[in-house]
Amino acid sequence: MTHLTIVHYLVLAVIVLLFLLTVILSLREKNPKTRTSMILSSFGVMVLLAGFLMMALDKYTKIAKIRGLKNTRLLMNEQIVYSGYAYNAGKYTIGKVELEIKLVNKGHATGNVKGGNFYKPSGFMDFIGGGDTAKRKNKPQTIIRTFVVAKNLKPGKAKYFSVRMPYPPYFTSTADYTRVFAH
Repeated sequence: MTHLTIVHYLVLAVIVLLFLLTVILSLREKNPKTRTSMILSSFGVMVLLAGFLMMALDKYTKIAKIRGLKNTRLLMNEQIVYSGYAYNAGKYTIGKVELEIKLVNKGHATGNVKGGNFYKPSGFMDFIGGGDTAKRKNKPQTIIRTFVVAKNLKPGKAKYFSVRMPYPPYFTSTADYTRVFAH
């Protein structure tokens, strides 16, 4: 569960007051079917407004940054390790900091996509026309993983993290992209 700030509570209070106002105005309607539809539609609008505003407030009140991000490739078990610090640059506690890592194989990263850039497994059975179709599928050229690197991060504090993910042996000249999400 994400931490709500005082700003979140103020916005929710305003939305509840708006809903109560629309209910009071709807009760003046004499037709019960119209009154019910007015109340239900105002409830739906207020729920959508609250959801949208909570996401927008999270984006501007919870600011997480990743500092000192380093990666090390472990050849013995074909993994890559990312380490660094998750830092809370905002004024409010962050419930969860997530790091998304995207590895892109050569060709996709530079826009230079040619036929030779894609890994196509082959073998003796492919030569004579047989072979398992599941084994003949192309390998993925993009890998995306998301990791929770910090929880309950106080304002101005940092937390060290280290995460591992598989590194395909057929990748060459890999480009990596990272994004940070604060919830």
